[in-house]
Amino acid sequence: MSLVSMGELFQSARRDRYALGYFEAWDTYSLEAALEAAEAEASPVILGLGCMMADRGWLDQGGVETLGAIGRVVAQRARAPVALLLNEAQTLQQALRGIESGFNAVMLDTSAWTWDDAVAQVGELARVAHARGVVVEGELGRLPDATASGIDDSQASLTDPEQAAAFVAQTGVDCLAASIGNVHLLNTQYAPIDLDHLEAISRRVATPLVLHGGTSFPPDAVPRAIAAGVVKFNVGTVLKRAFFEGMRWSVQAQPEPPDVHMILGSHKSADVMNAGKARMREKIQELMRVYGSSGRAPIAERERR
Repeated sequence: MSLVSMGELFQSARRDRYALGYFEAWDTYSLEAALEAAEAEASPVILGLGCMMADRGWLDQGGVETLGAIGRVVAQRARAPVALLLNEAQTLQQALRGIESGFNAVMLDTSAWTWDDAVAQVGELARVAHARGVVVEGELGRLPDATASGIDDSQASLTDPEQAAAFVAQTGVDCLAASIGNVHLLNTQYAPIDLDHLEAISRRVATPLVLHGGTSFPPDAVPRAIAAGVVKFNVGTVLKRAFFEGMRWSVQAQPEPPDVHMILGSHKSADVMNAGKARMREKIQELMRVYGSSGRAPIAERERR
């Protein structure tokens, strides 16, 4: 089973009232964790790699193409239906290169941009992407960030429902990420989300809605969010923490001297990154059950070579 349009996945999710997870990856191990979870849960999934935390120089000097190459390889062997998203590209050029590199969904991070710049550049991205059959995610509003001392909401802004409707109309995006109190990078508590505000946005915006900051989204609020039009939750922080904890546990369990050839990149049972992948996969499976996507997808037979 090869790549499926993210739009098609959204249609099924809206019809059957569940949500998809975008489980952010950064290398082959983390991509495989998301895919293996999807196959274990018989769940559709949005695979992808994120740009927000990546060095801009690295992305501009071939990093986008590197991410696209590994993403395509993993996605093309999927037995579950998957889309492949380049998330939060830092510039329009990065997003356009993501299209050329094989992503079938792209998102440009415009949270700190002016209205005019965001509308112009996201509109141009949508024009190019749609001509290639690529889905575009937009965003309006700005999430606060979690810091060591708490939640920094000094630059944050909620999504205005009327502006959201205008943004979708003027840019032609296929889905819209909203700010309703959800928080980036928060891993110590649940975010103070405002579901009434989400519903107000939903009444003005017909396109599917997306919520970033999925790590701290309250599980008991998921059904109401789905009823209000949310089809995708973006999750990153909790997955990296799970991966790190699994890898740290494995490193600490190694004998002295460690067999570096086995524990680094062997993909065998002793590989410390396999331990990280296993922890990440478990967390993703848990979230798929929360979002209701488990059991929603046929699983193809593994090709025999």
